[in-house]
Amino acid sequence: MSETSAPIDYGDFLKVDIRVGTVIRAEPFPEARRPAYKLWVDFGEAIGVKKTSAQLTAHYQPDDLVGRQVAAVTNFPAKQIGPFMSEILVLGFPDDDGEVVLIGPERAVSNGGRLF
Repeated sequence: MSETSAPIDYGDFLKVDIRVGTVIRAEPFPEARRPAYKLWVDFGEAIGVKKTSAQLTAHYQPDDLVGRQVAAVTNFPAKQIGPFMSEILVLGFPDDDGEVVLIGPERAVSNGGRLF
């Protein structure tokens, strides 16, 4: 993977719908091939609750995730992951070991807000 990607214009950026939501439920996902959790994220009235599978087990426990605001791509098509349908992609950055560190707002904001 290269250090940077090819340049895009603002219209390309707007195609990626990144929203903030609050994790309302998190549980282990033992059927996943790699250690993961099932998450349910509330994006507010307009979008509702969406679910995803996320490989966050290195830094987080399910109880640590509930109530946390996260950023997620909300306009990917749903994807079947084992017996679970993932509807969003929760966003994070890799630490030095390649494990996911979640990103989210530095202070509380309304669920469903769009990144700009």
